[in-house]
Amino acid sequence: MTTYAKKSPRKAGLPPGTLVHVGEKKVEKARITVMDYDERTFQEKEVAAVEECFEFKETSTVTWINVEGLHDVAIIEKLGNRFGLHPLIQEDILNTAERPKMEDYEDHIFLLLKVFVLGNRNHDEKIQQVSLVLGSNFVISFQEKESGVFDPVRDRIRKDKGRLRKLGPDYLAYALIDSIVDGYFGFLEKLGDEIEFLEDELVTDPKREILQKIHSLKREMIFIRKSVWPLREVVNGLERLETPLIKETTDVFLRDVYDHTIQVIDSVETLRDVLSGMLETYLSSVSNRMNEVMKVLTIIATIFIPLTFIAGVYGMNFKFMPELEWRGGYFVIVGVMVAVAFVMLIFFRKKKWL
Repeated sequence: MTTYAKKSPRKAGLPPGTLVHVGEKKVEKARITVMDYDERTFQEKEVAAVEECFEFKETSTVTWINVEGLHDVAIIEKLGNRFGLHPLIQEDILNTAERPKMEDYEDHIFLLLKVFVLGNRNHDEKIQQVSLVLGSNFVISFQEKESGVFDPVRDRIRKDKGRLRKLGPDYLAYALIDSIVDGYFGFLEKLGDEIEFLEDELVTDPKREILQKIHSLKREMIFIRKSVWPLREVVNGLERLETPLIKETTDVFLRDVYDHTIQVIDSVETLRDVLSGMLETYLSSVSNRMNEVMKVLTIIATIFIPLTFIAGVYGMNFKFMPELEWRGGYFVIVGVMVAVAFVMLIFFRKKKWL
């Protein structure tokens, strides 16, 4: 069963800035890729050692360093020290239980976001943490594992599509954030289809298994809401931030991401309302089914009340009862009982109780 709070016992009692990986090991070996480009040049490579990235610190081109796998603390520490990342940033990168946020350190900006991955039913695989560091000529991204969320950005850089190769690292950071937010729409659309299918099944046949699925989806929506709501503050703070690292031309695109974030939040709230309504529908369906059963049982009991009365009267052990010696008495009484039951059925039918 999914818990509502991740535990990090290894961080307890340690001083701020202590580098300890908190979370699951998602990959066996950390992988580092580098994309370095400007309007005229482009190179892409996968490095075997983190030291190979150090040469890009002082280049005049835009450098995107992507690290997949957060369990190797040494890589995060070496890369962070070389590019001047604050120890608290390095600590937050390694802690996968952090809340999405944005922090300004003057010479670089730190962003922590959550990524939703399609196709994974396991909660820990479905929601992953991504950290972005924006510097004067570089962007460094840290992922728990490869999710494919940045593939469209890589493709645009390789094929020189759009503005990416012509603009600076701030636009690259925007493109990465936009790619993450766009991934939310696909994830929520698939989740909405699942909820819609479950809703149709609920109306036709409200089984107990459906109730379990509804509760599972409600727990899932809690995690999604916790990941999405802070994103609005992150993008809004990034848009309003007065820093030379973000040009005015990029603010327009950040406002567009902010609008998309609001749409995502609205979608999340809508799905939560639908799930709450489904739970009420399930309880109503079960109650209605119980009422139908009770109605049938009540009608049967009502029909048998007069029949039981007649049978009780003629079951008394009095010696002098007029009908006891009558040869056709049995058949007459049975006929009367059948007639009473028939009349009552017609009456219930006219009242539309049947």
